[in-house]
Amino acid sequence: MSLFEHVVALQGGLPWGRFLDAGTGVNSSLWSTKLDTEAWTGVTAAAGHADQVRASVGARFRSQDRLLLGNWTDESLLAGEVHDTVLADYLIGAVEGFAPYFQQSLLGRLRPLTGRRLYVVGLDPYVVGPADTDEARMVREIGRLRDAVLMLADETPYREYPAEWTLNALANAGFRVLSARRFPNRYKAKWVNGQLDMAVRRLPRIADRGLARSLALMIERVRDEGLALCAERNGLRHGADYIVACEPI
Repeated sequence: MSLFEHVVALQGGLPWGRFLDAGTGVNSSLWSTKLDTEAWTGVTAAAGHADQVRASVGARFRSQDRLLLGNWTDESLLAGEVHDTVLADYLIGAVEGFAPYFQQSLLGRLRPLTGRRLYVVGLDPYVVGPADTDEARMVREIGRLRDAVLMLADETPYREYPAEWTLNALANAGFRVLSARRFPNRYKAKWVNGQLDMAVRRLPRIADRGLARSLALMIERVRDEGLALCAERNGLRHGADYIVACEPI
């Protein structure tokens, strides 16, 4: 079962109503704009993401639908509105790049906007914590190398939080948890290449060109090792995504 299929199962016969995709991207927008909603609102802090969503969703947008460029630190954003269903799809991790250390406040920010149901999709951190298998060590090495390059290129990497943190933060923000489930991950070659290609694209922005060249060699070494281990193990099994369904108290 895919993550979004699990959300549909949790929703059951409850109407989607007014739908807020609180950290919209291509995947979440393509899924949520197919639902039987009364109105759809998507919010992103990245102009590039907004352009990608517009290009992907295209003519599916209705007159009552909105795609907004904004940051959840802006208290005027959607002030006074209530949405029946709110989706925070990897938003807890992504918000670090636009509002560092805002994660705890983010869930409180979403509380008055949630009329019936909030779904949080998250990822247990894999760049920290134990790595007791070859696959785990490779996933962690790829993640740490990617993040190191991003920081040297003057960007802020995502900061993922574990499911346990999310459950506590939701309770503190005034939500009642209805369901929480982890989905074990198996990363394939597409993920290995995608993460390392992200790092490669940032190399021209590193001021120390000798360091950038050394990092380029390291990236390709890690790529070769990661792809070889993927082929040998049929993917890199490590960590999990999670989905939490909750309602405002």
